[in-house]
Order: sequence, then C-alpha cells, then structure tokens
Amino acid sequence: MVDQDKVREAIRLLLEGIGEDPTREGLVETPDRVARMYTELAGGMDANASEHLSKTFAVSDNGLVIERDIPFYSLCEHHMLPFYGHATIGYIPNGRVAGLSKLARTVEVFARRLQLQEQLTAQIADALMDELGCQGAIVLMEAEHLCMTMRGVQKPGTKTTTLVRRGVFAEPGSEGHQWEERFFRMLGR
Repeated sequence: MVDQDKVREAIRLLLEGIGEDPTREGLVETPDRVARMYTELAGGMDANASEHLSKTFAVSDNGLVIERDIPFYSLCEHHMLPFYGHATIGYIPNGRVAGLSKLARTVEVFARRLQLQEQLTAQIADALMDELGCQGAIVLMEAEHLCMTMRGVQKPGTKTTTLVRRGVFAEPGSEGHQWEERFFRMLGR
C-alpha cells in the first residue's frame, strides 16, 4: 500500500532540493498529484497474479497459445523513471487455458512495481508456470527506458529486448528449439 502522506512529504522535499518553491502556484498541488500517481503506478505491489490466472477453462488441445503486443508501463527501480513497451506471451497449456484478458492483467500486476525489465520478464513466465501448470511458457518483452533516453547516455529510440523460456521451451535439444522456433514463426520473426 502506498503511503500517500510520505510521498507528499518526499515530493515537497524534492521540490525544495532542486531549488523550487513548493508554495509556488503551479506546484502547490504537485505533491498530492504525485502521491495519487504513485498509488496507480505502484499498484502492483499489493496485487497478486494468481488472482487473475486462477480462472481457467478446460481445452482438449494443448497447442501453443500466444498473446502479443500487450502494452505495458513500468518504473525502473534504479532511477524511478518509466520504461514502456510491449510484451508477448506464449504458453503450451496442460489441459487448461487462462482467459486472454488475464494474461494482459498478469503483465500489468508485475509492471506496476519498481522493476528491472529482466526481472519483469521472468516474473511473468514464472507466474504462468506456477499458476497455470502449463507445459511451457515463453515471454518476450521490448521496451524503451527513459533512464537511457532522457538522461545519462541519452540515446532515444534504443530498445531493450528480453526473452525468458520455461518448461518445454527451455529444454535442451530439438524439442525446446522447435517450440521456440514455432513461437517466433507465429510472430513473423
């Protein structure tokens, strides 16, 4: 749970720390706005992916399921600046599938925390394996990090891509490779 009083106080101190006057007309309501914003942006801290992935449906076929281009927004835990992009999830059911909206909600649960993209990708894949009991999961994420584009190295347009494979996707040899190949073929890559 976000402590809005602490966030408001921190923002007042931050404004003073950068040489601003928190009583200036344009800034008077800023601490409250930022506190409300962080309640939304860090809302995943209190959420659990199992809430979304617990509702499943029986299927007779265990073919590859892909949900692609799921937009997400998160905050880098190193600088608390946004990173944003798209996630693509693939999994091989084990007799049960999740509702498609539940996959997008799972991405949101983990994205709405202070994060590293690498960790975010793994958390989504692990949740699919743990909650769905699927045979395999693969998660591909591509994002632009504002900590790289607006500060530091300042390279706008640079994208970071992460890929995590679990279950049959991670098996050594031809079977794991075939599933991964099928995933990328279905994505047109």
